[in-house]
Amino acid sequence: MQENTILERTQLNDVVVKFVIYKPLIAKSAKAGQFVILRGREGGERVPVTLVDWDAQKGTITVIIQAIGKSTTMFNSLQQGERFLNVAGPLGTPVKIKNYGTVAVVGGGVGIAEVYPIARALKEAGNKVIAVLGARTKDLLILEPEMKALCDKTVSTTDDGSYGQKGMVTDAIQALYDSGEKINAGFIIGPIPMMKFTSRLMDKLNMNPHASLNPIMLDGTGMCGCCRVTVEGQVKFACVDGPMFPSKTIDFDELIRRTSEYKPLEKESLEKYQHEKDHVCKCGLH
Repeated sequence: MQENTILERTQLNDVVVKFVIYKPLIAKSAKAGQFVILRGREGGERVPVTLVDWDAQKGTITVIIQAIGKSTTMFNSLQQGERFLNVAGPLGTPVKIKNYGTVAVVGGGVGIAEVYPIARALKEAGNKVIAVLGARTKDLLILEPEMKALCDKTVSTTDDGSYGQKGMVTDAIQALYDSGEKINAGFIIGPIPMMKFTSRLMDKLNMNPHASLNPIMLDGTGMCGCCRVTVEGQVKFACVDGPMFPSKTIDFDELIRRTSEYKPLEKESLEKYQHEKDHVCKCGLH
């Protein structure tokens, strides 16, 4: 079996795909909160993706990818039996796992997949684990059965009310607090604005929040400095110092500005790729 081969491919919804990849060395040493960097082809973009699961005996790792830009759209077109060109990792500092008491794991969108291994590790450490899952619509809510099987309590929310509680994850967290639930620590993964406002609320409610940051990243080893973030007034590199940080003092506004810097170019690249992919010339060749 060649390394980087896709052993299983599962379409979770229109834009999200789960891949089980043969990568025995990573599978042997992976820990909750770490990530890998994928590359699909020579000259292609290096994309950091959080590890969702791993099996040392089978030599496999699992990642879940949402098609957002050109590279992730190309990744999600790969089929079972095909290979990623490169899979580097495990990278990043594992989440500090201990018995906090009662913890809340908060996932937004594809962040639900990324918070899953953290929830599992926290449960194995003896914590009471409450999962708060959020998505824009029912179709984008992933891994709810798996989280329900793992956690002591699971609350699902959708922005449009198409499933679970209507509203944001912050509404669900406030409701848990109002019901008398004492949460000792929170671990948040999702879109940056969601992490910002969830962190602010959890800090206000003395829930000791942590957030997994997803800045622009290139090498994943602290060499390039692209993934710099400001935490407690100090420059940190998400790839080696994180990606999970205590989020009370994260400068989320700076993170939003930095990750938005290349949005126009990303949009242009995706539109060009989709146009080329869909175009058929008169000779019948793509």
